[in-house]
Amino acid sequence: MKQIVLERLTLRNFKGFRELVVTTGASDLDVYGDNATGKTTIFDAFTWSLFGKDSLNRADFEIQELDEIGRIRQRKLEHEVECVLTVDGRPKTFRRVFKEKWVKKRGSIKATYSGHETIYHLDGVPVNKSEYEAEVTSIIPEELFKLITNPSYFNEVLRKDDRRRILMEICGEIPDVEILHSKKELQPLEKILQERSVEDHKKIVAAALKRINGEIEQIPIRISEAQRSVPNVSELSEELLQEDIASLRGQVTERQLELMAVQSGGRVQELKHQWTQLDGQMVDIKRRLQSDVLDEIAKQRDHVAVLHRQLDELRRSADDRQYKIRTNEQRITALDAERKQLADQFAAVKAEPFEHTESDSCAACGQLLPEDLRQEAHAKALAEANRRKAERLTSIQSRGRAVKTEADRLSEEVIQHREELQANTAKVQPLQEQAKAAEVELERLRGGVQDPNKDPEYRRLSAEADGIAAQIKGLRESTRQEQERLQGVIDNLQAEIQTYEADLAKFEQAAKQLERIAELEEQETKLAAEYERQQHELFLAEEFIRTKVSLLQSRIDSKFRLARFRLFEEQINGGIKEVCDTLYKGVPYDGGLNKAAQNNVGIDIINTLCEHYGVTAPIFVDNAESVTKLQPTDSQVVRLIVSEDDKRLRFISREAI
Repeated sequence: MKQIVLERLTLRNFKGFRELVVTTGASDLDVYGDNATGKTTIFDAFTWSLFGKDSLNRADFEIQELDEIGRIRQRKLEHEVECVLTVDGRPKTFRRVFKEKWVKKRGSIKATYSGHETIYHLDGVPVNKSEYEAEVTSIIPEELFKLITNPSYFNEVLRKDDRRRILMEICGEIPDVEILHSKKELQPLEKILQERSVEDHKKIVAAALKRINGEIEQIPIRISEAQRSVPNVSELSEELLQEDIASLRGQVTERQLELMAVQSGGRVQELKHQWTQLDGQMVDIKRRLQSDVLDEIAKQRDHVAVLHRQLDELRRSADDRQYKIRTNEQRITALDAERKQLADQFAAVKAEPFEHTESDSCAACGQLLPEDLRQEAHAKALAEANRRKAERLTSIQSRGRAVKTEADRLSEEVIQHREELQANTAKVQPLQEQAKAAEVELERLRGGVQDPNKDPEYRRLSAEADGIAAQIKGLRESTRQEQERLQGVIDNLQAEIQTYEADLAKFEQAAKQLERIAELEEQETKLAAEYERQQHELFLAEEFIRTKVSLLQSRIDSKFRLARFRLFEEQINGGIKEVCDTLYKGVPYDGGLNKAAQNNVGIDIINTLCEHYGVTAPIFVDNAESVTKLQPTDSQVVRLIVSEDDKRLRFISREAI
């Protein structure tokens, strides 16, 4: 069996401890202290050094010491825990350091806080996080560590499903086939359990029961709604309604034929044909009088538009040239300023004196160097200074020539743009005069368009057309009233038909609702049968679990000295609920069991877990003062004991393990 023993635990700047060294000498250890003296902090430090969490499994607990209002008391401290374990007699050192990061931003002389980092060491060697965690896991997985170091973890932290899983793992499963053949009534489950577990089957059945029950509850509501929707047809006759509707539709057809005859109006159509012929003759006269002049107007209008487009192009070109001239002149001014600055820089560099800054003494012994060596060093320094000065002067000259070339190019562009601007300006005035003359000619042509109303034939035809239009208006006014009368009769007949059709539709609606009610009643019967079948399957699944637990109970009890386990409880409705409650002498762990019994039951469970997994680790027993005699264990035990007289922690090592 692998044996893990705590040899030494060192805390530095951890949860209020500046430095605390806990040495066990590979023995059990009693830690005495008043409330808030740091007993639990030792357990927190132990778990944090290995897993980065406190004894309550929290990764975000506060490591740094806080003042009375919750602020960090002192910055820039390294907070660390070093844990020395022996694993089967071989020492192993784990060291975890929590460190703030302070950086100086560019341009700032003061460092600012930018978060924190965690540093890891294995046996004094720095490693990364993954290597550190892999080494811890190779010794003992985190979940198993919590189970065998904290007596309350199994019963107070672990979920009931996980407790059941661990018990089944320790005691071994009983094959489903054995359970099925132990009771004949369970045989129907054999095929089902070949596809899924009994727990999954219970979930599926429970979901089906909930769904079916919900549907059954809705059916009476739907039937009631359907019954309320059945219309009352006791005073109606389906045959008489159909006869009345057929008669009314015949009357509508007759009135529609009368209306079409009135709307066609033969005399109106004849007059409209005469008016159309007269209008065509008037259009011919107007075209004969105006066609030639309008063609000339169209040509002249196009000519005016061309001249205006040419003027717009000249104006846009002039604006573009002026913009480029302004831009180039501004750039030339900036380049001239740069040239002057370069000239001043060139003169300053050229005038820089040579200064020999190197020491004339030996760097090793401090004595003055010989004259020839001093002169040689001075000559080398002078040559190097001259070379650097020449390079700087050459660079300045090169930039000056480039600036001058660019300024000359821009000046040439300015000259070219000014010449083009002057040429454009010369074209504008003649073109404006042409456009003005063309507009005058256009207005003259427009004044020459002949008014067709001055032509005698056009006036005669116009008067005749107006007379025909008046006749058409009069005829239409006389027929409009008759059309309105006939349309009113048709509308009344159709409204009456709609009323009879609505009554007739009630018969179809009543038949559909009665059919719907029958369907719902049949569905209710089928759902009730399916609900009973699912209830029977749920009963079989629960009976399977009862049988399995009964077969397992003695096997589970044999693994523990004190702890007993209730794996299901009966419900009021006769069903069962899967649980995993720990009992001691018939008293539930969380239902009245005192702290001493809770600690001893927890150690009893740890002993079984250690035996099953083949490993022991230090057990931290909190509130150990409540236990007069702890359950015997092969694990190292660290008892955390409340002692009002001990205002500072006191450590007593007990018999070596």
